[in-house]
Amino acid sequence: MVSDVRFDMIVAGGHVIDPANGVDAVCDIGVCDGKIAAVAPDLPRGDAALHDAAGVLVFPGLIDLHTHVYDKATSYGVNPDRIARRSQVATMVDAGSAGAGNYAGLREFVMARSETRVLAFLNISFPGIFAFDREVMVGEAAHETLLNVPRCVELARVNADTIVGIKVRLGGAVSGDLGILALDKAQEAATELGLPVMCHVGRPPPSYAEIVARLRPGDILTHCFRPAPNAPVDDARKLLPALRDARRRGVLFDIGHGMGAFGFDSAEAALADGFAPDTISSDVHGLSVDGPAYDLLHTMNKLLNCAVPLSDVVRQVTAAPARAILRPELGHLGVGACADLALFRLVDVALRFTDVTGAQRDGARLLKPAGMLRAGRWCDPQPRPWEFARAIGGG
Repeated sequence: MVSDVRFDMIVAGGHVIDPANGVDAVCDIGVCDGKIAAVAPDLPRGDAALHDAAGVLVFPGLIDLHTHVYDKATSYGVNPDRIARRSQVATMVDAGSAGAGNYAGLREFVMARSETRVLAFLNISFPGIFAFDREVMVGEAAHETLLNVPRCVELARVNADTIVGIKVRLGGAVSGDLGILALDKAQEAATELGLPVMCHVGRPPPSYAEIVARLRPGDILTHCFRPAPNAPVDDARKLLPALRDARRRGVLFDIGHGMGAFGFDSAEAALADGFAPDTISSDVHGLSVDGPAYDLLHTMNKLLNCAVPLSDVVRQVTAAPARAILRPELGHLGVGACADLALFRLVDVALRFTDVTGAQRDGARLLKPAGMLRAGRWCDPQPRPWEFARAIGGG
């Protein structure tokens, strides 16, 4: 009985959207010992701390499936807490910054010292993404000697509590002459571990179609709405048949915005052809954190203004990424789940968004932060002046 449950905190009267549990209604959320204890109208208050959420949207804790947060140890790593606070993200998943050769540092110096929950895809390449900067780009998947499957598997097993999959980057100089072979190595390791592969699609070769044809059920193709070359649509703006075939097999498609991988033309054409992403992620890193990606919330707002329904956007940053990384305790508000919440106001505002090609689109709606819970602890919303400057000034 709900009346018999003790609550440490109640988030009261918000419009709760929890796709995993089919909730889309005004409810109270009771929290006890950092876990969800009840979701129902008019919970008994008792002596619980109260957060009034009237008029506010309440989502499960957001999961950014593709980030780069190996701060200070890589040239492009960003501080997870700073980005998570401003975008109201509970869980950040590092997408292959570290490989078997340097994962210990990511674990000790980032994961263990961050308030934000940080998980990771382990790079199949031994040093991870070791040379990524505006002027220095060396592909970690272009050298077969670095693609050491036994070391990758060994490291992942020891760190099974934090590693959620294997990452590989393909395309152009990133994988060089090896191309698809790097994906084969990543899948070999992932198969031994029972984990998914997250595969980056970049400039050809190999082609987008060649890559998705090799992916297995549960594998994730990130940068799914990248601009040409290697866009998801053909010259007639129709979806490549290989993508539908892959989705039927159970391959997942992730946004991974970043500095070069989200184009409005690709997104609008794919959406118009009935192909929505499975997950939304930012690919936030040192070269995208000040635009055009910024963070997960900004990327969500772009998809929202591409006419993706709000309920779909919520699912794509909560239940769907939790399922993709095999973490059933995250991404929903069922009793016993971790008490991660994200609160927003949906406001009408004229704003202008810019994609990775410089193309712009005018929008009319914005999710504005109203606070968050992270494992049952309240965090006040952080200001986002850069976003509001663009909303007002249209720059």
